[in-house]
Amino acid sequence: MLLILCGAFLLVTIASAETITSVPPYVKQCHEGDAQIINCFIGALHHLQPYLAEGISEIELPPVEPFRMDELSLSLTSGPNGYKVTLSDIDVFGASNYTVTKMKLSENGKPFEAKIKMPELRLTSKYKSSGVLLIIPASGNGTFNGKFQDVTAVVKGTVGFKTKDNQRYMHVDTLMVDIDIKHVRMAVKDVYRNNRIIGEAMNLFLRENGQEVVKAMLPQLRRKLSNLFQSISNQLLTHLPVDIFYVPKVA
Repeated sequence: MLLILCGAFLLVTIASAETITSVPPYVKQCHEGDAQIINCFIGALHHLQPYLAEGISEIELPPVEPFRMDELSLSLTSGPNGYKVTLSDIDVFGASNYTVTKMKLSENGKPFEAKIKMPELRLTSKYKSSGVLLIIPASGNGTFNGKFQDVTAVVKGTVGFKTKDNQRYMHVDTLMVDIDIKHVRMAVKDVYRNNRIIGEAMNLFLRENGQEVVKAMLPQLRRKLSNLFQSISNQLLTHLPVDIFYVPKVA
């Protein structure tokens, strides 16, 4: 979602180190004392978007289009023959197409917070299923596709600082992502042995219970996205002294 959205919570304390004169192209600088500093920081995040989409090789930051998750395990119905689905090799597209609509900086030890809108996320993966669905034994495998529209992510976390080579760096210590999805479309195809009955049963279930499936996904999705975004944010921040993002006033 979103990525690296924390990368801009960059920006909270004036660094005491020397000012860096070489500014990477993916950095939009903000300056101490700017009356529109929040807008500048939001602009810095939007400036990052094409670089996040393609990756930044010089700091070994991988592309986020798509970003990959390993696995999600879902229990969709209960009981001894409850229907379970495992998604694997998950690719998510659309995370770099975000708009930051609100930002609160980390000050006096309080967490930072940002609200981010994404028009659409698309998910493709493999799936394996087991159990009974709509009274039909529906164990099998195939491919899973999802389209999630009107997505809102709220990102919260805390930051710390460390000094290295007389430069001050920021580090995202904790990060939590919460997600709200307004519209959902999901379907399976390439079902094992072209089993039309299983495929139709699954797609009927997904059409009629899309929000319930998303609800089953969300706890794992929040945790995985939080870990992923924290890792990517710190990969960015570890290479960039704070002074590059937040330029102190000249004494």
